[in-house]
Amino acid sequence: MRRRPILFPCADQHLAGTLDIADGATALLIVSGGNETRAGAWDGQAALAARIAQAGYPVLRFDRRGVGDSEGANSGFRTSGPDITAAHQELRRQCPQVARIVAFGNCDGASALMLMRGQGCAALVLSNPWTIEGEEEAAPTPEATRAHYRQRLTDPAAIRRLLSGKVRLGALVQSLIAALRPAPAARGLVGELAAGIATFHGPIRVLIAERDRTGQTFLARWNKADPRIHRCPGASHSYVEPDAQDWLFAQILEVLRETDRNAG
Repeated sequence: MRRRPILFPCADQHLAGTLDIADGATALLIVSGGNETRAGAWDGQAALAARIAQAGYPVLRFDRRGVGDSEGANSGFRTSGPDITAAHQELRRQCPQVARIVAFGNCDGASALMLMRGQGCAALVLSNPWTIEGEEEAAPTPEATRAHYRQRLTDPAAIRRLLSGKVRLGALVQSLIAALRPAPAARGLVGELAAGIATFHGPIRVLIAERDRTGQTFLARWNKADPRIHRCPGASHSYVEPDAQDWLFAQILEVLRETDRNAG
């Protein structure tokens, strides 16, 4: 594996990145979410980058301003467009054979890519997009409620509690009714995200870790019939489970290969 750390400019600061080198003309740009560094949770993004590079695709991951080893102040994902643009430019400079860039973002990294309309990207892989605003918390969603009761209905102890009368049926009925309600009309941040990708003409794949509250909240506020949504059962937010890591790798690799084929 050929891997090297790099520094590159963004405005008046420098961003820290890591490049996994490969010969492919299609490359992957990884955009971290929140305060997560380019290594990812439990080194997950570093491992993912190594696997993608071994498959023949260069990979650049970086810390946005104010995060990890990068300079500047962290002003949040809404102001990270210049950071992503700078990373695009550096990826092409470091790998001059690259003609197409696929961007993968998790959490508010996915939202940042949506807000900047996927500029400079041939395809987008958007994982658990962040849709929570201000001091709002990720309340239990219909998706989460349904998942909860599916699990409970397979638990013999829970069924015994229901039959014994220890479960408040009124609260149960209210929860089930809430779970059947359709997603509200897109507005606020969700509306901005939808508008952001409405004019993007490349392929988009939306990945949802089904155990993740951020992903569940996105599903509750988005069109669940969107054919671009792919779900990973049993996965947590950063896909730390071995099966989830394999699933994430396969999803991204498929998009990279489709991008290659479409360019041919």
